[in-house]
Amino acid sequence: MKSVNRFWMIVVTGILAAVAATSVSAQKDTLFDTILAMDQKLFTAFNNRDIETTREIFDPDLEFFHDTEGLIDYSQAIKNSESLFAANTGLKRELLHNTMEVHPVPGYGAIQVGEHRFCHPEGDVMDCGTFKFLHVWKFADDRWTVTRVASYGH
Repeated sequence: MKSVNRFWMIVVTGILAAVAATSVSAQKDTLFDTILAMDQKLFTAFNNRDIETTREIFDPDLEFFHDTEGLIDYSQAIKNSESLFAANTGLKRELLHNTMEVHPVPGYGAIQVGEHRFCHPEGDVMDCGTFKFLHVWKFADDRWTVTRVASYGH
């Protein structure tokens, strides 16, 4: 009788573990899709020189770390974006989808890492560079904002 009870306890434990793993996987997939959508919103704004959407997505507490330009805050990031947008250089960003990872940060939001390519016309050819990035996304007040950016590999 004990071996039968033990057998069923092992079966039930296995089923519960599988259900929990499926639930965690589904949550990660949903988070991945959410952050991908936010990435697309942010960089559609970048590619279209939409400063208002950029202001909304960058958190007022933004810290932007750049491996060649140093650390800038929200105010400077917005000023830099305004200058870049006004210059109208044709600079476009493309996410390299297969490099993107999203990791949950319980009680805060998510970490997004990956690579992206920036291109702009240089005469008759496109000048492109591929760089690495890390974004820390915060979810508060029913909206996602970027609080930290690390842009590196330049």
